Amino acid sequence: MLHLLYVSIAILQKILIPLCFITAWTFVIMLVLTLWRTIKDTTDRAKVMHQIPCSTCQYFTNDYRLKCPVNPHQANTEQAINCQDYHGRSNY
Repeated sequence: MLHLLYVSIAILQKILIPLCFITAWTFVIMLVLTLWRTIKDTTDRAKVMHQIPCSTCQYFTNDYRLKCPVNPHQANTEQAINCQDYHGRSNY
């Protein structure tokens, strides 16, 4: 009985050790790829957000109730990137 248990444990070890090795490295690789994709998506999003010119516009009030009296629904959004009413501040 003890010999049968020893043999079955030896067979399981031959199967489980490579399987656990592959599973662990797959997990690590997927973690690194997910972190890389997250960093890339974040930097891409930041590049788009830095194109919004609202903070340098003369109509921008920086008041949370009404950020822009000309286009209040577009202020500080991606729609404001090509705003037709944008005028830079003269004393910025």
